[in-house]
Amino acid sequence: MASSLVDLVWSKVTNHPRLAGLCALLLALKVYYKLTTGRCRSRRRLDGLTAVVTGANSGIGKETARDLARRGARVIMACRNLAKAERAREDIVRTTGNEDVHVRSLDLSRLASVHAFVDGFLETEAGLHILVCNAGMPGNMGKKSQDGIDLCVQINHLGHVLLTVRLLDLMKRSAPARIVFVSSMMHALYAKLDVDDLCLESLFPYDHFVAYSNTKLCNILTANHLARLLRGTGVTVNSLHPGAVLTEIWDRTPKFSRGIIKAILRLFMKDAEEGAQTTIHLAVSEDVEYVSGKYFSDCKEVLPSAAAQDADLARVVFERSCAILGIPLPTSPSRL
Repeated sequence: MASSLVDLVWSKVTNHPRLAGLCALLLALKVYYKLTTGRCRSRRRLDGLTAVVTGANSGIGKETARDLARRGARVIMACRNLAKAERAREDIVRTTGNEDVHVRSLDLSRLASVHAFVDGFLETEAGLHILVCNAGMPGNMGKKSQDGIDLCVQINHLGHVLLTVRLLDLMKRSAPARIVFVSSMMHALYAKLDVDDLCLESLFPYDHFVAYSNTKLCNILTANHLARLLRGTGVTVNSLHPGAVLTEIWDRTPKFSRGIIKAILRLFMKDAEEGAQTTIHLAVSEDVEYVSGKYFSDCKEVLPSAAAQDADLARVVFERSCAILGIPLPTSPSRL
């Protein structure tokens, strides 16, 4: 049955020169994309170091956790779906041989869960050397979290701000340490950031592309501002665009656009392992040991949008985010 279907498709393509030419072009683009995808070349070991990866039960997060485990790190998989995370943990242990991989509950859509995760982590862990803020979701058509905040904004941005700020003191004591924010090039395409409306209360009609892009811009701004605050502490903070990666995040896009988005991404997509390379590069590579406040794509430093480079905007977004969360602003070494 499968072979006859392939034969049918092949006959249709070969009988239409223009279609055949288009298919050849798309195949060439796909091969080019695969060949030019950046890869982390570092062979650095992470024995004795502890890493936290949010959203590590699938996709980029899982492949990042797998790579860190393969290098010998103690890996904490911070996930909402514990059953799925446990299956992912078992797979990572099986493929890496590292049994020091653990699942802990973290639901970024509930601020109480973030506080509980941090409280538990601080009670049981002596250090934190790598924090990967990876978990995310696409725009959600205006759904609210239990805390009354736009769900996309809370999961992609505010939840990670709370997590990071509360873990900063431990990371300073553990230095050298690294914080990595997984952002997206979408920040430069659709973001319409209003610092007086970070939670999108006035976004009407609701636009999930704007919501998602705003949060990805906030990821970069947060990373840049934290990099300035943490200068001299031994803690670096960077952000990245992973590339077009077809992961399970797209299963939560609106149904009317899901098929179109997936069809487009399949033409140029990276798989999850390829998509995780820049995250891994920033988390482990010796080449970026002293690099902070930069934005990367395909394991190379690139410039984000003009808005993402605005230091004043970064400060305002970070300070207002902390105010929304009800947490004190961290201080820079110069203010201590």
